[in-house]
Amino acid sequence: MLLPADFGYHFRYSDNSRVRVNLFCDAKFYPAPNTLTNPPSMDLTDRIRQHFDDSAQTKLQTKDALAQPIADAAQAMVACLVNDGKILSCGNGGSAADAQHFAAELINRFEIERPGLAAIALTTDSSVLTSIANDYDFSQIFSRQVRGLGMAGDVLLAISTSGNSINVVEAIHAAHDRGMRVIALTGRVGGAMGEMLGADDIHICVDSQSTARIQEVHLLILHCLCDSIDHLLLGGE
Repeated sequence: MLLPADFGYHFRYSDNSRVRVNLFCDAKFYPAPNTLTNPPSMDLTDRIRQHFDDSAQTKLQTKDALAQPIADAAQAMVACLVNDGKILSCGNGGSAADAQHFAAELINRFEIERPGLAAIALTTDSSVLTSIANDYDFSQIFSRQVRGLGMAGDVLLAISTSGNSINVVEAIHAAHDRGMRVIALTGRVGGAMGEMLGADDIHICVDSQSTARIQEVHLLILHCLCDSIDHLLLGGE
C-alpha cells in the first residue's frame, strides 16, 4: 500500500511482545491499517536463507558468461591507467554507491598495498550535481561532467541495473564524443545502454530480472575488477 510522504508512525509493544505499528495518514484516502498481530506465513529466518540461496545461485549461473567480459574490462582499465588515463564512474541510487565504492578501491587500495590509481566517481559532488540539474536537466548531471573531465583514452564505467537510466545513457554519449572507452555494467537484457555501445566498448550484463540480485552480482564484479587490476599491475597470486 502506498502511503503519502508526510505520514507519521510509531512503534509500541503489546503484552505478548509483538511489535504493533500504527500508521497515521489521511483517512479520506487510506483505510486504517490493521495491527500486525498475525505471524508471517514464512518463518523470517527461512526467508533470509532464501535470499542467500538466490544470491549465490545467480552468481553461479552467471559466472561463465561474465568471466571473459570482466577480464576484458580489467585489461581495458589497466591500459587506460598505465597511459596516464583515468576512470570515471557513474550510476543512480545503489549504482551510485557502487560507482563510489569502485573509485574508493582504486584511489585507496583493494586488498594489497599499492599507489593510488586515477578514478573519479561522478556521483559525489552535491554542488555540481544540483547546479547541473537546476540549470539544465537531471539527465545531464553525468554527461556534463564527462565532457568537462573526460579525455581521449579515459574509461567511463557506466552502471545501471536496467540499462535504461537516461542520465547514464547521456554520459555514454558524452564519453563517445570525448573519445573514451565505455564499460557498461547492466542487468536484465542490457536496455538502451547495451544497444548504444561501440565495437571498442565492453558490456557486462547480469542475466537476472531481480534488481537486488543484479546489484549483488555488480558488487562482486567490481571486486573482481579491482583484484584483476591489481594482479595485472603488480602480479602475484
